Amino acid sequence: MPDVSMQRIAVLGGGAWGTALAIHLARLGRDVTLWARDGALVASMAAERENRTYLPGVAMPAGLRPTADLEQALHAATCVVSAIPSHGTRGVIRQARPGLSPGATVVSATKGLEAETLLRVSEVMEEELGDERRIAVLSGPSFAAELARGAPTAVSVAGRCEATVAAVQREFRSGYFRLYATRDLVGVEIGGAMKNVIAIAAGAVESLGLGDNARSALITRGLAEISRLAAALGGQRETLSGLSGLGDLVLTCTGRLSRNRSVGIELGKGLPLDEILGRMRAVAEGVRTTEAALTLGGRHGVELPITSQMADVLAGRKTPRVAVEELMLRRQRSEVEAG
Repeated sequence: MPDVSMQRIAVLGGGAWGTALAIHLARLGRDVTLWARDGALVASMAAERENRTYLPGVAMPAGLRPTADLEQALHAATCVVSAIPSHGTRGVIRQARPGLSPGATVVSATKGLEAETLLRVSEVMEEELGDERRIAVLSGPSFAAELARGAPTAVSVAGRCEATVAAVQREFRSGYFRLYATRDLVGVEIGGAMKNVIAIAAGAVESLGLGDNARSALITRGLAEISRLAAALGGQRETLSGLSGLGDLVLTCTGRLSRNRSVGIELGKGLPLDEILGRMRAVAEGVRTTEAALTLGGRHGVELPITSQMADVLAGRKTPRVAVEELMLRRQRSEVEAG
């Protein structure tokens, strides 16, 4: 029997991922509200029973109610899923705090870092909600369109409280959605954030026609880079060999639905970043994460060569081709060295 504490769920964020999660949870028989700040988008979803802007072609179940009223979305919800982009998370969570039920579980489905503070998203939530709030993080190789279609998907769910993690595992699972538990919030969140940076680089390598050898090398060394940073922050290296590390990295670097890979492809064609972002409806988290991760690495004495080169490319200081050449000409070393 489902736990009544998870029967009413509020999903914050009307983009593709928030919509996909809301559709999935409503299919499980949950009473789901999907909040978006864009009133026109909400009106369209309510009338058409579909998010034609971010997730076209997927019908919304009867148990899913779109709303632009945050207080209404949160009313009596005992599980709140946040799929807000990283730069907007603090503001929305602060606004939501008065309407949260005292015992509500909060699930972060956002992959990124807060640029101003360098905090992980769960840390932002803890600052706004207090560390006594039950918080879990959902991350892993998961394109929204595939989950929404019911394609087999497996992700990690992380949290400090085993009971909270187990509840999310139990209540979110389905015949096509499987969740693996971990206590390693740091590893899961750093993996989810950093893979977007490497995906931009992978897209550029692909666009430049540098071949599968180069892309494979980039993904592998990108994983080493992510693992170094996660370990320096207290995460477990083995986490990065799992779904929220290697799994998500491979998907984002190679999948045709990857927004960050698409940014890299366009950069490789010589288009300026502002023009690329101006054409996109959804957020490419890797653009904001790059500088934040580089600063975080510097603070902890961790060398991040791919991230450093991508920061120069995104800022227009180097072309993607020059960045790749400089990576190839770095001092050769043992594969297991710190850098």
